Amino acid sequence: MAAACVAKPKPQRVRLETTAGTIRIELSDETPLHRDNFVRLCREGYYDGLLFHRVIRDFMIQGGDPDSRVRHGAPAPGTTDSTIVSPPRTKPLGDGGPSYTIEPEFRLPWLYHVRGAVAAAREGDDVNPGQRSSGSQFYIVYGRTWGENSLGKQRAALEEAGIEMTYDMWNDYLQYGGSPHLDGTYTVFGHVIDGMKVVKAIQAMPTDKDDRPLTDVIITKATIE
Repeated sequence: MAAACVAKPKPQRVRLETTAGTIRIELSDETPLHRDNFVRLCREGYYDGLLFHRVIRDFMIQGGDPDSRVRHGAPAPGTTDSTIVSPPRTKPLGDGGPSYTIEPEFRLPWLYHVRGAVAAAREGDDVNPGQRSSGSQFYIVYGRTWGENSLGKQRAALEEAGIEMTYDMWNDYLQYGGSPHLDGTYTVFGHVIDGMKVVKAIQAMPTDKDDRPLTDVIITKATIE
């Protein structure tokens, strides 16, 4: 008797509705710790109302700091519209998160920092030698475009660190762009499947000295599709 064909489960997908537009993300089954954590936080409403608080042109957009939550105050007298209260700019954002971190799940050469990759932010190696991921903060890669000479220098630097840039990685970075210098040190756990025009618009926004957009970009709702 022939073995029954078992359908492979579809990857988890997340819809981020933001004040700049909608971004849809597919999470990787190769990084179950990060996937399951992200799904749980989305279902709990953890990301609803948070900012993309750190934006660097030709690099990435970062969100997930609970200290960045935008709150709705009471309606102004004589109106029905609530006021929007954003975190003050006197203190830089980026240090917030839950009370745990996540073990890294580096999955090279399958998951890397090509444009559209979704990865976990973390503290630096000096205080985080295990390169453990933040429990909630994440970033979406935009990156820069590469020529063969400039990408070759990146490949050589990775090889010095013991990281191979495969043929597929090389071609993807040449065709789409990205941030290869982060490969092997930050966990990539998904990729954008729709909404890169939104990511492009956000990464190009003017920012203050702390890389926070001058016009706040709010994640109004994170939904599991």
